[in-house]
Amino acid sequence: MNGLNRQRLRGLSVHVILMISVVISVFPFYWIIVMATNTSQDIYSFPPKLWIGDNLLTNVENLFARVDFFGSLLNTVIVAVCTTVLVLFFDSLAAFAFAKYDFPGKKFFFGLLLSMYILPTQLAIIPQYEIMVQLGWLGTLKALIVPAAANAFGIFWMRQYTSTGVPDELLDAARIEGAGFFRQYWHVVLPCVRPALAFLGIYTFIAAWNDYILPLVMLVNPDEVTLQVALAQLYAAHSTDYSMVMAGVLLAVIPLVLVFTFFARGFIADATKGALR
Repeated sequence: MNGLNRQRLRGLSVHVILMISVVISVFPFYWIIVMATNTSQDIYSFPPKLWIGDNLLTNVENLFARVDFFGSLLNTVIVAVCTTVLVLFFDSLAAFAFAKYDFPGKKFFFGLLLSMYILPTQLAIIPQYEIMVQLGWLGTLKALIVPAAANAFGIFWMRQYTSTGVPDELLDAARIEGAGFFRQYWHVVLPCVRPALAFLGIYTFIAAWNDYILPLVMLVNPDEVTLQVALAQLYAAHSTDYSMVMAGVLLAVIPLVLVFTFFARGFIADATKGALR
């Protein structure tokens, strides 16, 4: 076998592996669609049905009759959007200070930040619950949004990107022009770190959208919950209509796909632009 045939065989092997990986990655989403469009009897049948059914509208109607889907969806959108916007602002602002400024206790505070990152988030549930009770925020969306307005991972991620992605020469030129801290941040730093912001936005939005533990603890009114808690209410003790549950899951996944597509396109475009530059 000559070198050209060997190279073609290697390229074909890579494409086959990539195609298999794509099928494995996409199949769970396809399986959700299959279960959401069939009946529970079809789901339990053997061999299982692997094709899309025609029972989606019935499952969706049953879903809307069981839970306040749109109310829960609105609560989830508010929490996810507000949390994402606040995290992008505060984390990038703190990262700029850690990456490009020297101040007393900088290494200590950054080390403290990293130590908070490695601690399980479940440890903070009880203290956070007590604080929300004292503030009178228990049962409101503020109990979910405000504590999540900044996080250690986002600051660490943005600090690492800002350290190398924002040239010191640009900041020096901005200082010469009389730009203060916030003008440097808004006009110099943010345009340079847009790929990192896109990734952090995707990560934060998905995490806030899928969060279940904190909404379950903080939102004490069962009629005013987020989408994940509302979908969990569909599970019955003895019998569960899994086709209805999967219809709810399908509707809950669609906004995530749209957000991921929007942010990912910006992330890839900015990263490619930076590479060409």
